[in-house]
Amino acid sequence: MFCTAASAQMPSVDSPASAIGRTFTPPPPMPSAPYGLEQLDPSGPLFPGARIDGSDFGGTPAPVYVDGEMIAEQFSMETEVQGYRLEDFLTLAAQNNPTIRQARLQISAQTAKALQAGLYPNPTLNYIGEQIGVDVEGDKDSPGEFQGMTVTQRFVTAGKLKLSREKYMRRAHVSEHLAMAQQFRVCNDVRIHFFRALAAREIVELRKELLKTAEDSAVTARELYNQGQATRPQVRKSSIALQRARLDVLSAENHYRESFRRLVAIVGVDLTDGVVSGDLMPQGEPLSYQEAMSLVLTESPELAAARAKLAADRVTLSREQVEWVPDIVAEGGAGYNFEAKETTAAAGVSIELPVFDRNQGTIRQAQLDYRRQQEEIRRTELMLGQQMANVYQQYLTALQIATEYDRVIIPEARLAYQELLESYKANRVDWPTVLDAQMDYFDSRLTRVQHLEQVRTNEVLVRGYLLHGGLMAAPGPTPPGHIDAVAKPR
Repeated sequence: MFCTAASAQMPSVDSPASAIGRTFTPPPPMPSAPYGLEQLDPSGPLFPGARIDGSDFGGTPAPVYVDGEMIAEQFSMETEVQGYRLEDFLTLAAQNNPTIRQARLQISAQTAKALQAGLYPNPTLNYIGEQIGVDVEGDKDSPGEFQGMTVTQRFVTAGKLKLSREKYMRRAHVSEHLAMAQQFRVCNDVRIHFFRALAAREIVELRKELLKTAEDSAVTARELYNQGQATRPQVRKSSIALQRARLDVLSAENHYRESFRRLVAIVGVDLTDGVVSGDLMPQGEPLSYQEAMSLVLTESPELAAARAKLAADRVTLSREQVEWVPDIVAEGGAGYNFEAKETTAAAGVSIELPVFDRNQGTIRQAQLDYRRQQEEIRRTELMLGQQMANVYQQYLTALQIATEYDRVIIPEARLAYQELLESYKANRVDWPTVLDAQMDYFDSRLTRVQHLEQVRTNEVLVRGYLLHGGLMAAPGPTPPGHIDAVAKPR
């Protein structure tokens, strides 16, 4: 009875000889699986002639093979035993990220310069032989008029060594702030990529649930077709939806795999695919814009480094202002005077007269560097304000949307689905209506996860002084152009 009715609504396209209204027209064939997914169990319920039972239908696509080689291995959340928390990745990053070690080495390099810059000059031992071979009365080819040894010592004046050491110690202080900033960059990047991987994992699970729904829809469409209550185009639409759901699962798994590998790249270790575990929901009360700006302007390591650099530049200027003060070079020693035939002494003192070169150019350069650093502090404050305005807007928008999805939209979608399910059990609505409500419920959950990912990503930046870029080389305390072009640091 149903077969006759179905044939009357849908004339056969593939078999023109079939008489309309007399012969059952089979439903359209199921689409082949994408990218080798034909390896799905052919005895599954969606294949013609098989028993329809939702319990034995594979929930995940098969691996993809090209020329016999698997190019996208199947990632099974259930079979993975290794789970990683955020704390695990932060610990690993602290131990293995090379930029953190670079930043620490920058501190050591500056303290080494401070040590070198404060060392006193070494004395110089001189041998003196004057007028060697001069003829003297009664003795030709004498060893000379004078043969002896002297010691030369430079006495540094005006506290130059103390100022040089202080300058580099202050630069080491700058390096400490920059190292702190680098640690925030690494930790923020680890957190951001962790939450992205966590969101990707939740999306994989939701996509699998949506695939189940698509499978149910396809099975239902074929059942209704067999009962004469659905048309062939409706069956084809269900097949298209099923195929799209399969592709969505594949895409979600690939995205999760990419997110996980990006995460382990920041950490600096080689980890196989694993499962991240955690909570996407924000912890604690949200920050206001004023609180966020106050936090970044008072505690930002970048600003602290810029202010410490200004103090270092001030000492640099003081150091250059005394560079022209001449050092005293004293020389003394003893020898034998062959002409007088007695032991004699030698002594001397020299001072460079700063008549022309009083270090005017370098002092001027140091003054300009000092003024430039004052502007750099202001520039950094404005840049942080500009970045905060952008990041906070994204954070607030995503938080508002995720909150409303969590508070209203998802509960309403779930209730709508449950009520339609009860109505279906009471034969008041058909099954496709229930499936549509179920799809809306899953779509709402997907949207919530995507916005929660945005919330956590921007929250990390807002609370982490807007620092990111955990694989960028750790910066030094001085940009190019500063006064360091001398063999001995000063």
